[in-house]
Amino acid sequence: MTLTPEPVPAWPPERLRIGECIVDVPLREVTAPGARRARRVTPKALGVLLALARQPGRVVSREALLDEVWPDTLPTNDVVTQAVTQLRKAFGEQRGDARYIETISKNGYRLLAPVTAEGAAPAAENTGEPASRGDQAAEASVPGPMRAGEPVAARRPRRRWPVLAALGAVAAAALLAALALGPWRREAAPATPAAALAAPGATPFRLITSAPGFEVSPSLSPDGAMVAYAASLPDRLERAILVQTTGPTAPRQLTRPEPGSSDRLPAWSPDGREIAFQRAGPGNSCQIRVMPASGGPERVVAGCDLRDLISFSWTPDGRGLLFGSMRTPDGRAGIRVLDLGSGQWRAIAYPTGANELDYLPRYSPDGRWIAFVRNPQLGDLWLMPAEGGTPRPLTRQFVEVRGWDWLPGSRALVFGRRVDSETRLYRVALDGGPVQDLGVQGAQSPSVAVGANAIAFVNRRPKFGLFRYALPGDGGEAATPGEPLFRSTGRDVQPSIAPDAAQLVFGSDRSGTYALWWADLRRPESLRLFEGVLPDSRRLAEWSWDSRRVLVPGIGADGRYGLHEILPASGQVARLDVPMADPIQGLYLPDTTRLLVGGATGADGRLHLTLYDRSVTPWRALQVVEDVSLARVDPDRRRVLFTRTTGDGLWQADLDLDPASVRVADPAFPSRWRYRNWDIASDGRVFYVDLTAQCQALVREIAATTPAPSRCLQRDRLSATNGISVSGRNNALYVPLATDDGTDIAFMPLPPGWGLDGK
Repeated sequence: MTLTPEPVPAWPPERLRIGECIVDVPLREVTAPGARRARRVTPKALGVLLALARQPGRVVSREALLDEVWPDTLPTNDVVTQAVTQLRKAFGEQRGDARYIETISKNGYRLLAPVTAEGAAPAAENTGEPASRGDQAAEASVPGPMRAGEPVAARRPRRRWPVLAALGAVAAAALLAALALGPWRREAAPATPAAALAAPGATPFRLITSAPGFEVSPSLSPDGAMVAYAASLPDRLERAILVQTTGPTAPRQLTRPEPGSSDRLPAWSPDGREIAFQRAGPGNSCQIRVMPASGGPERVVAGCDLRDLISFSWTPDGRGLLFGSMRTPDGRAGIRVLDLGSGQWRAIAYPTGANELDYLPRYSPDGRWIAFVRNPQLGDLWLMPAEGGTPRPLTRQFVEVRGWDWLPGSRALVFGRRVDSETRLYRVALDGGPVQDLGVQGAQSPSVAVGANAIAFVNRRPKFGLFRYALPGDGGEAATPGEPLFRSTGRDVQPSIAPDAAQLVFGSDRSGTYALWWADLRRPESLRLFEGVLPDSRRLAEWSWDSRRVLVPGIGADGRYGLHEILPASGQVARLDVPMADPIQGLYLPDTTRLLVGGATGADGRLHLTLYDRSVTPWRALQVVEDVSLARVDPDRRRVLFTRTTGDGLWQADLDLDPASVRVADPAFPSRWRYRNWDIASDGRVFYVDLTAQCQALVREIAATTPAPSRCLQRDRLSATNGISVSGRNNALYVPLATDDGTDIAFMPLPPGWGLDGK
């Protein structure tokens, strides 16, 4: 007799309901009843939770957890204890009240609460080979509730699988679940033409462009049959607008900019007949143009300023364009409508401050609302009535938003955001509720064809390496090749060189998940990972002046977010008692009793830089400077330099943050979007890595009366936008550069339920 196994639910799902708590697996977040916000746990803690959740009600030994979550390592039993402690805090358990996880003395742990999978993740066979564009995706089934004591899979023999060391906790748990099936294999659904993503919970899509270089800013036609996008021109750095069908067909070049000019930001009109776009030309010239979607004469409808973060979309009637914040002769204006027939501007009546940058405004499909991004470098999505009024925040994530669009039904938005070392797509509903990870990796700049229930987006999964260059000198010496550091197949970013010019810390996903790494540059073999904290990818680590300590914002082993101090020599990690809701940067001062902390201090979510006296408990705030996106200390000149989210340029203040000392140090650089790409050398010079039409990684000296000549580091290799580091001691610049990069346009039908309206 031939045995036919029962179908096994895919594991892990995107969401788990454990008791009264919701676990978002891709985000690693636990939302407990009554909690002010979800708690993010470390990858290892999530791995422990998934191991327990596969067998609710059954005891899982410490040995089994170590074998599964920490393969091919020699950890102590404390790592399991720390992970369980972190989970208990995330679940809201009190000491002595084991409602979720029970400790079985001298044995292991048992999950007490019932487990229900609320969204399945595809279970894929791991071949050990990287996923290709032609990989097929299997349709995931949605598992039903799991009851305590119910067997999920046959027991497997104890083995260590080296591949697990290179995977994140979620991917590792998925692979282990597949291995646990023994000889049985779940049958795949019929093949689809979609390219499969390599991680659990991924949503299938297909790539419709494949040319070398960059295809960006997709805009779907209203019927979803065509897509317009900006693309690199062969052998040129400039871009043009291309149009093609939403299948993998040859594109047609719609615009033909002159050398030195680039076209970007195409936007399809509601009737599908016209496309608006931006043309940036020599001498910082900037125009908004409109042309027939089928090709033909272009007409200039507005001027613009390249110093602005230009954004626009069509009004529902197709008679105008809705613009985000722009400079005007009277100063900066908020969201406005340009009537294309008369050329007249009409301001949307809503309260907005001079320091707010309102970006990417779009009318809802039903015409009732305008949503926009406020301060997209570190901001959130906001909503207001279409006729104006008081806006309200839809998200409170304080993140780098990478494009967004409305979903069908006008009840939800889809947006791209940077998390750790990648970008992903998320959804948020207008009526509240948690932000949901949609399981689409390497995705940003979504464009939705509401009538066709389809979405296009930019797919980008670059690799970055760290390079060391000599700083430009007063003589402007010729460019020299950069020295690569710590080659890897991942993304090495956010370098921070110690004052001793020997130690370097940086963020990287080279181990499979984003983490903090340290090395002594004199001994490359010293490279190692810090296990005690999951770093916040919004900020670089900051060294003490004696090169013995590092300040890192992130999640500690106890599951709490905060500012942590690391001693690299021992690996010791301590959480500092900073009285701030969301600290995202810490800076040492010559006076060790004081500390500068950047982050959000209140419910308004605004960024501040606060000077604390930490010699008292609780810490006492001595002075605050508002609207600070990144700060650095120049101790020899007794000053603090900083950037703002609301404008280009560099500011400075004294070490006491005296308001009278605040003044502009450079009115033009850094740009607000590359606000992390600058640093101070030990001699006080300030260097900034910029992007120009002629050079994709240009280092220039800023905030100087007579700056050294700029130098092009790489003409055709992008620098990351999340941080550089400068050492004056060895006259060196440490910069992350793309080692493998490019983007394609992806397309797929909207999965059911994305719009929260059954479509």
